Amino acid sequence: MGVDNLAGDRALIAEIESLRKEKRAVILAHYYQQGAIQDIADHIGDSLALARYAATLDDARIIVLCGVHFMGETAKLLCPDKKVLVPDASAGCSLADSCPPAEFEKFVEAHPGHTVVSYVNTSVGVKALTDILVTSGNARRIIDSLPADEKIIFGPDRNLGNYINSITGRRMVLWDGACHVHEKFSLEKILALKAEHPEARVLVHPECTRPVREIADKVGSTAALLDYATASDAAEFIVATESGILHQMRKSCPGKTFIPAPPADSTCACNDCSYMKLNTLVKLRDCLRDETPEITVDPALAERARRPIERMLALS
Repeated sequence: MGVDNLAGDRALIAEIESLRKEKRAVILAHYYQQGAIQDIADHIGDSLALARYAATLDDARIIVLCGVHFMGETAKLLCPDKKVLVPDASAGCSLADSCPPAEFEKFVEAHPGHTVVSYVNTSVGVKALTDILVTSGNARRIIDSLPADEKIIFGPDRNLGNYINSITGRRMVLWDGACHVHEKFSLEKILALKAEHPEARVLVHPECTRPVREIADKVGSTAALLDYATASDAAEFIVATESGILHQMRKSCPGKTFIPAPPADSTCACNDCSYMKLNTLVKLRDCLRDETPEITVDPALAERARRPIERMLALS
């Protein structure tokens, strides 16, 4: 990076710091954000950690959610009295998009008598059709807390649902959705990396396909993978989740090597979520300055969508 770019970033960061204080704003960032945004955030985490933290923000006037759109919606549901902003309103989610509320409602109606459990990576409309929300970090705990004979619909991620079925012995009915990032990891390329780095531990997110999960040393949420890497005595790790998490892994474990697992259909050495990477320091500065784009949710819809989040937080 050139001197001019560094000076520009410093100036942007100074503006963001000033605006944050002036506006009484709190910046939350998901692990998949670019490193510069993670470094300036007040709190970094996975979906559950951000949801929990948002619910504690009594003194803030503004919450800026640096992630994707559904995360901003979740923050608004938990903090209805706050102004919730996102740096880029077009930062969507392929997994959330794979589950349109109207179609999911028909799916639920076709399976009467089922408890509806949805992954948090969903629109507010799907949340409103849900009994309990889960994240990749707490899904097993919450499913295990339900009676063994309870009939369950799980949406929208079929890979996470299959994983939970495999480790709990459940037979949940799965909605056929998936994350475009986690679906693209190549088993063959990961095995080739493993051959080059035979001592490396393979870390895999449960949204990945079953063949990739089966070669993992650890399957877990982004936070769980970070914790595993920090505690492990291994020196090298092959990481099959969105590459933004490598920033925190390298900061937490400066003496260890983290190798991003590549996608199948690209010559790129890592696998980025194009939506997550839409957020930039410039957009973060602009949204704080202009207090837009703002997340708004219809109050009646919000009331229904808030209940499964609150039940998730109570159970986890």
